Amino acid sequence: MKKKSIGNVPRAVVLLSGGLDSAVSLYLAKNRDFDCRCLIFDYNQRHKREIDSAISIASVVKSPYQILRIKLPWKGSSLLDRKTNIIQRVGKKHIYFRGIPNTYVPARNIIFLSFAISFAETINATAIFIGAHTHDYSDYPDCRRAFFQEVNKMIKVGTKSGVEGRGIKIMTPLISLSKSEIIKLGVKLGVPFELTWSCYRGGKKPCGECDSCYFRAKGFAEAGVLDPLGNKQD
Repeated sequence: MKKKSIGNVPRAVVLLSGGLDSAVSLYLAKNRDFDCRCLIFDYNQRHKREIDSAISIASVVKSPYQILRIKLPWKGSSLLDRKTNIIQRVGKKHIYFRGIPNTYVPARNIIFLSFAISFAETINATAIFIGAHTHDYSDYPDCRRAFFQEVNKMIKVGTKSGVEGRGIKIMTPLISLSKSEIIKLGVKLGVPFELTWSCYRGGKKPCGECDSCYFRAKGFAEAGVLDPLGNKQD
């Protein structure tokens, strides 16, 4: 992809959730010499801990950020409905589900990317970085390579920049990496993992039981790196 933006520095929008995947994506975009603008979503999720993490990470790399507050009043996910139990491990055995778990937020990445595309067009950014990956994760349909390929096609025919040939591309640099590979990459890039937050629950410490905690702990263990948040695999 040919890099263009205002001035000589290519500009990118980075979807920053506060988790380790989005943090690595931000650091990778910075490493590729993009002028990064972070978009942080407050969508009335179960807790605000990850938003605080996202702000801290953006501040460390001195990337401007915006917090976009939206509401999904119909809920449809355990991350939005506090009356719904989050999938978790029981003892030392992780519960694997066939199909998509209840932590899936309906069409979340479609919604987030729609805002990001609009933002990117407005600031003449040519790339949108998102930390989605398909390994060691929860089978979310909007984290698959095929999904992002279709979104890129949509941008070409459904935006001014696409029609005029300037283009915006969804960048998924982590899409084929395992969690341990992402962590190793983050170590090389100097990502402050102590500022990231993965747990689906809020609080001062990770719960160690939810789906996200399990895969984070597994990733750090396989990477041979200690999680600074103290989250360990049983």
